[in-house]
Amino acid sequence: MTAVTAEAPAHDDPHGYSARHLSVLEGLEAVRKRPGMYIGSTDSRGLTHCLWEIVDNSVDEALAGHCTKISVVLHADGSYEVCDNGRGIPVDIEPRTGLPGVELVMTRLHAGGKFGGVSYTASGGLHGVGASVVNALSARLDVEVDRDGHTHAMSFKRGLPGEFAAPGPERRFKKKSGLRKIAEVPPGVTGTRVRFWPDLQIFLKDARIDTETVMDRMRQTAFLVPGLEISVRDERGEEPVAETFKFDGGISEFCDYLAKDEPICDTLRFRGRGHFTETVPVLDEQGHLTPTDVERDLEVDVALRWGTGYDTVCKSFVNVIATPKHGTHVTGFDRALVRTINEQLRATKLLKNGDEPVTKDDILEGLTAVVTVRLPEPQFEGQTKEVLGTSAATRIVARVVSEGLKEAFDNPKRGARQQMRAVLEKIVAAAKARIAARTHRDNQRRKNALENSALPAKLVDCRTTDDRSELFIVEGDSALGTAKLARNSEFQALLPIRGKILNVQKASMADMLKNAECAAIIQVVGAGSGRTFDLEAARYGRVILMADADVDGAHIRCLLLTLFYRYMRPMLEAGRVFAAVPPLHRIQLTNPKKGQDKYVYCYTDAELRRKLVEFERRGIRWKEPIQRYKGLGEMDADQLAETTMDPRRRMLRRIRLHDAEEAARIFDLLMGSEVAPRREFITAGAAELDAERIDA
Repeated sequence: MTAVTAEAPAHDDPHGYSARHLSVLEGLEAVRKRPGMYIGSTDSRGLTHCLWEIVDNSVDEALAGHCTKISVVLHADGSYEVCDNGRGIPVDIEPRTGLPGVELVMTRLHAGGKFGGVSYTASGGLHGVGASVVNALSARLDVEVDRDGHTHAMSFKRGLPGEFAAPGPERRFKKKSGLRKIAEVPPGVTGTRVRFWPDLQIFLKDARIDTETVMDRMRQTAFLVPGLEISVRDERGEEPVAETFKFDGGISEFCDYLAKDEPICDTLRFRGRGHFTETVPVLDEQGHLTPTDVERDLEVDVALRWGTGYDTVCKSFVNVIATPKHGTHVTGFDRALVRTINEQLRATKLLKNGDEPVTKDDILEGLTAVVTVRLPEPQFEGQTKEVLGTSAATRIVARVVSEGLKEAFDNPKRGARQQMRAVLEKIVAAAKARIAARTHRDNQRRKNALENSALPAKLVDCRTTDDRSELFIVEGDSALGTAKLARNSEFQALLPIRGKILNVQKASMADMLKNAECAAIIQVVGAGSGRTFDLEAARYGRVILMADADVDGAHIRCLLLTLFYRYMRPMLEAGRVFAAVPPLHRIQLTNPKKGQDKYVYCYTDAELRRKLVEFERRGIRWKEPIQRYKGLGEMDADQLAETTMDPRRRMLRRIRLHDAEEAARIFDLLMGSEVAPRREFITAGAAELDAERIDA
């Protein structure tokens, strides 16, 4: 693959832009020059994607029926290893390039065994760039293949084949092509082992693969490939962490695992297949690409169940590869649900003539579903494979799901008729609640804050209504008084809350709306709540949580974030929720130098210690004792504006949806209704607690 980039022409020479200004990147150079194009980013997400590329190759062997065990090891030296007992990468010479199969797939983009549909009928790695991209972005990559009675080995440095003098990526390296035999293995023993050290010239220094992320992905894969045994071992901590996954129940068992609420009906399983014709370019004997019509088979496997809760969990997969942003297969699933459920509601008279049809959101309330399809050479939108683009999947999935749902409603299994009736009644109840909430919202909403007499009296509103507007949710009335003086009334509004709001993690929506603080926040944001939340109607461009920098303040932020996560999630998805970062300490300098501020603020104890060491080294004196802020109310207006509210100087922490999901998971563990997991968590962490920090 060749990438061409262009330098900007010189400003003083309008005619100086010529062919010599073009750069041609050959082969893996393009990957190193633009890594984000292949792995999405160079932070922890991109590094994790590299591991998935290697793991997916092993899983493809399992899908083809040649692999029963996969091992993933996160080594203490920062390297990552994937082993399998599949057929092994081919080691013979590829005739057109003269290279061994191992070297070909590791050094050439778009080289692999998944293009022709002969070696793999369904696979996750489809672009032929996975292993070679990981190789290009690794300071060192070692591959060992057991085939033909021998272990064949090869090493690479930043994509170049060769040999290292000793273990580790920084050892002396000698460029050399070709495989070497390092051991004998019994006949019939096959497999592949790949170990790579990420290149710190490419990845950020703090890039790290999270253990829980690997565990979740491997557990998920074991569900999707029944009978496949996957072991994970993390050797980076003081004590190694290891776990093995193997499930025989397939996606029905996966669906039950994902569902956290009580079931209304048994898990339904729909299987089917369809055929479609696809025009693809095929290499002929002369090496030319010729458009050719190819017949494709697409297998559909769907598991779903409705529960008593309100959250929706929908996981979708293509050839075991997760598609978090879904695609055409989920589009077909949604269409079949909406059409078939509405037909059933009309047939059972639960929806009468003139009633609004139920919407997708009504049907998805309390639904847990796993949608999987398998097909050769699926069309993904981008190398990260987050969205399926194969258009025929919509039609085939819709047909399979529609037929399966009709059969489940019309001819239910023994004892399931009442369950299916309960599903329809739950969907109708959700539709009625949505319509009632919409009517209420339309009646209560006002064009602007001044016209809305229903807004809480304690709201200190701003004058502007554009995207600059900010709503500060302030902890306590004492901080509110100072914040009134510190704010810019043009675009900064204030809403005080009294103490800790309701724990909405285990409270019903009715209890949440009865809570004065929760109701005030939802009312002031002005965009509704839950499934009826309308991001476009939000009255403020951003919401900033401003709480004390202590344990209580952190608890209040967690409660507020749980409220936003459960009932105003689009605000988090749009990146419009922030946490203010108030300082912990203020150092007053007694002899500030010219141009140096008299007051220096520190936001952590570690930062304070570093500053004091720096001041001692530079001979800068300060006034004792150093002020320690116990709360926002201790600051005067100038200090609060300078450190927390003035956009030119403040520090904000954007709350991402990933942060909120993790916080909600921990909050559910610590304050949810289930006691046993909380007891296990406290027992496991008791030894790590410093007894002297207990304030009792």
